[in-house]
Amino acid sequence: MGEALIDMICTDKGRSLANGENFLKKAGGAPANVAAAVAALGGQVEMSAKVGADPFGQHLLQVMQDMGIGTRFVFADPQHFTTFAFVSLMENGERDFYFNRGADGQLSTDDLAGIPMDEFDMLHFGSATAFLPGPLQHSYRQLLQQGIDAGMFISFDPNYRHLLFAQQQASFIEQSWYFMEHCHFFKLSDEEAMLLTGTATLEAAADELLRRTSSTFAITLGAAGTLLRCGAHTQLVGSIPVKPIDTTGAGDAFVGAVLCQLQQLPAAQRSMIKLAQWEQIVSNANKAGARTCEYMGAMEAFKHLHKSIFD
Repeated sequence: MGEALIDMICTDKGRSLANGENFLKKAGGAPANVAAAVAALGGQVEMSAKVGADPFGQHLLQVMQDMGIGTRFVFADPQHFTTFAFVSLMENGERDFYFNRGADGQLSTDDLAGIPMDEFDMLHFGSATAFLPGPLQHSYRQLLQQGIDAGMFISFDPNYRHLLFAQQQASFIEQSWYFMEHCHFFKLSDEEAMLLTGTATLEAAADELLRRTSSTFAITLGAAGTLLRCGAHTQLVGSIPVKPIDTTGAGDAFVGAVLCQLQQLPAAQRSMIKLAQWEQIVSNANKAGARTCEYMGAMEAFKHLHKSIFD
């Protein structure tokens, strides 16, 4: 659940958005990316989001459907334009963002009323824009409670964007903790872990997360691997060496790979997975994230994902 949007990627690599001249349109949005990764890896997934009733919204719907994502609960809003994220790619593969927010923030509790919760047993939140004030913020919290009440497996990725929350960090942190304390699995970057815990080192951040949550969590560390916490155990799971072309969507591919593997297990077993099995799940998710970095654009990269990468 969350935003589906258009990424406008500056193809003048290494140039700022202010100086870039050429842009490539790509479907995106962190939750939509996760859904696409799940579908590409052979899982079953539905997306809940709002797009504009415009050519860009039509494009997003078509791309999601082509990827194998269910779109019964993706709504077209005639009053708001489809959200855009302008992305500048630097030489090291890192990104710079500028958002023009539109329809994604208008997903309302009324829109969610028709979702048959008994059809689903897993629920993923990838916040990014969802913690900004507006209808989507309220819908997020309501659907989380519905998922808890229904006994669903709940996954969360905060997807912090400084551009969006520079003036609202305290609110972002408070809302993220609420979701982390009520989910079964969450994924953070090392920067997010330190931001949310108010600590200066990864070790201190992990200690605070261990103290305040009972969730299984993964902290992605780029080339250094992924720090996995399962129960009282922590383990560093090695990364997959690649020469990155575009890191857009790598974290979403990681989460999608985790969820796709969990989907293969009986629902009752998902909260009882032992450390060794989690290590394998995270190792496979690292493979998915690495493969994504080798291609331009998240959903375009996901076309190169297949469950065979887990072999």
